[in-house]
Amino acid sequence: MNLLNRETIQHIIDNSLNKDLFRGQFGLEKENVRVDHEGKLALTPHPKAFGSKTENPYIQTDFSESQIEMITPSFDSIEETYRFMEALQDIVSLELDGEYLWPSSNPPILPDEEEIPIAKMNDPVADEYRHELADKYGRKRQLLSGIHYNFSFDERFLRRLHETLGQGEAFKDFKDAIYFKIARNLLRYRWLLIYLTGASPVFDKTYINKCVSLGHSDDNKSYYFPNMNSLRNSVCGYRNEKPFYVSFDSTHDYVQDLNTLVQQGELLNAKEFYSPVRLKTAKGLNPVQELVEDGVAYLELRLIDLNPLHKIGISKDTMYFIHLFILFMLLKEDEPFGTEDQKMADLNHDQVITGGIEGILHDSRGALGSMKEMALACIREMQEMVRLLNPDGEDLIQILDGEMQKILHPELGFAYKIKSDIQKSTYMKYHLAKAKAYAEESEKSGYRFVGYEDLELSTQLLLKAAVKRGITFKLIDRDENFVLLTKGDHKEYVKQATKTSLDSYSTVLIMENKIVTKEVLKERGIRVPNGDAFRSQEEAFAAYEAYRDKAIVIKPKSTNFGLGITIFNRAFSKEDYQKAFEMAFKHDQTVLLEEFITGKEYRFLVMGDEIVGVLHRVPANVVGDGIHTIEQLVHEKNKNPLRGRGYKTPLEKIQLGETETMFLKNHNHLWSEIPSLGQVVYLRENSNISTGGDSLDFTDEIPESYKTLAIESAKAAGATFCGVDMMIDDITSEASDTNYSIIEINFNPAIHIHCYPYKGKNRKADEKILDLLFGEVED
Repeated sequence: MNLLNRETIQHIIDNSLNKDLFRGQFGLEKENVRVDHEGKLALTPHPKAFGSKTENPYIQTDFSESQIEMITPSFDSIEETYRFMEALQDIVSLELDGEYLWPSSNPPILPDEEEIPIAKMNDPVADEYRHELADKYGRKRQLLSGIHYNFSFDERFLRRLHETLGQGEAFKDFKDAIYFKIARNLLRYRWLLIYLTGASPVFDKTYINKCVSLGHSDDNKSYYFPNMNSLRNSVCGYRNEKPFYVSFDSTHDYVQDLNTLVQQGELLNAKEFYSPVRLKTAKGLNPVQELVEDGVAYLELRLIDLNPLHKIGISKDTMYFIHLFILFMLLKEDEPFGTEDQKMADLNHDQVITGGIEGILHDSRGALGSMKEMALACIREMQEMVRLLNPDGEDLIQILDGEMQKILHPELGFAYKIKSDIQKSTYMKYHLAKAKAYAEESEKSGYRFVGYEDLELSTQLLLKAAVKRGITFKLIDRDENFVLLTKGDHKEYVKQATKTSLDSYSTVLIMENKIVTKEVLKERGIRVPNGDAFRSQEEAFAAYEAYRDKAIVIKPKSTNFGLGITIFNRAFSKEDYQKAFEMAFKHDQTVLLEEFITGKEYRFLVMGDEIVGVLHRVPANVVGDGIHTIEQLVHEKNKNPLRGRGYKTPLEKIQLGETETMFLKNHNHLWSEIPSLGQVVYLRENSNISTGGDSLDFTDEIPESYKTLAIESAKAAGATFCGVDMMIDDITSEASDTNYSIIEINFNPAIHIHCYPYKGKNRKADEKILDLLFGEVED
């Protein structure tokens, strides 16, 4: 059997269009219903944290208030699309309080029909439309959920193909013809996609009574039909009340037929035409009119089940297979697709669900033969397509071989595995366990923005918070963590999460320069350490005798993250003193020597007129076990997955550098020493998280008098966002003229240490930044 159009394939090869053919734009839309801890439909409203249901481009509601829809932007690769959907899953899961995302296309335990909440859209037209659909199809049926797979070809490929094949045809018409051909073939061969992606074989006893009464059950809780792999695609799924047949020959005929159905009252509007494949426009505001004016922008495949075997409901291999299937539909021979052909396609659709892959395939001329043989022929031709057009695509060949194995061995299919596992448990228990396991996965990696792990963690958190409330983002300079945030007409440029338009350039310069910072604070009557500034090593070395018996801190004038800082709070040698200055001068041309302030250090995160969080930062340390050396204990502590490098994890790995070596030496320790059980060994004097320290949240314990001082310090510098580092003798006493000192104002405070402290609760600093830039989320 020869399905491929060899002439088209050769044309693509001759014109070197192979690579462009495999490029495209990919997107996913995914629906999940929310459930409570017992697996019952959650009757709570759409979470406020996600902002407007209509304006958030990433997280919306579908039919029901209980049904969340997650939408990725379009990306150039399947990998990026997959990762962004995983990020959306994490963002949504972390916001649900005692609720979970139900991982099946089929609904969870449902209440009575009238108790299922319809989404309130704050738009009379949208609200009325949802109520009309509820009356027409039933609320329980409306809760069936799935994945929409969106795809468009690379525009350069289409234009180059048009140049060589268009023969004077307008580009818009040529492009529309390409997409309509694929749509026709997808609808004709959709039975194969349904078989290979179907993952909803079992449903709960609370689903539609008619379907439950027709189903089989082993426990009177979980119901199924013998060969069914997808309830959602079956007669008990979500489809139009009766079949509607429209022309897929051209844009003009397609639009005309849809308009006729609406005018005749068969459909409420064009969106109610529930074709398994839709031809979509770029704007999507008035899809029928836009099709006429602007043409097809992309294809939407609507028949993909949520797969409970995967966290986001689909695997990357399945996404790659669907892409190859779309390409196959482009390159196979075209066939007529009139009303009778569409009826046969519907028949095959239902046949594969009721009879499985062993069923009989039909076309308008009658029975053609075995679905299994045709399925195997399609996969073989798809493999040949890859070999001809992408000789290096062995990974794609393997994906296709995996699909072939599902055809040859039905027990390898998604539905078979799911049904088998449910029969060992119940429908509810199986899916609820999956929902909770996936929520736990999201919790464990909650600080990461999947796909953007190369960014500083504070930037990742800010972008996740932006996505949550529907603020779009664009990476302007990825290496610099420079982003553009947009909500409507409001745009904000942000660097490293806290460098924003709300702080002036002079404010940053004040905080960056520690000499100026001290002067500004002293003018406000705020206590700062005494000290001197040195502009050369020689000048600094000459001052040794004046400071040899004092507790001092040596640090660069303009530094961040604790770099180049050495603290001597006990006797030190001239050699160590000089080495400390040598390290400091590597970071700045001016180095400060200040008195060492006693007490504990606390970081106050100031945002606007508010203290968002307060941390006590414990210097890098290890706890002895009586067995391992200090060096071995450091390596062991660094294995914690929360520790990394480059500010991309909540905690930084402890270093084994010259600063740590000098500190150990000054405290009479060696790396090879074995500390006793429970003995705490510190490796640094300064407590920066960036140098391996631990963060302990003290926001609720710090008296207001110190918070007031921190806010006053920020105001003195004119700062909206800053970190005020304060030494405090005893936080049980209120602030006085002698029991505290401001040692630094940080112009670029890391917010992740307040969102994910070593001990303590998340202070939502990422949310506060957005509140100040864009306003708080409205009710």
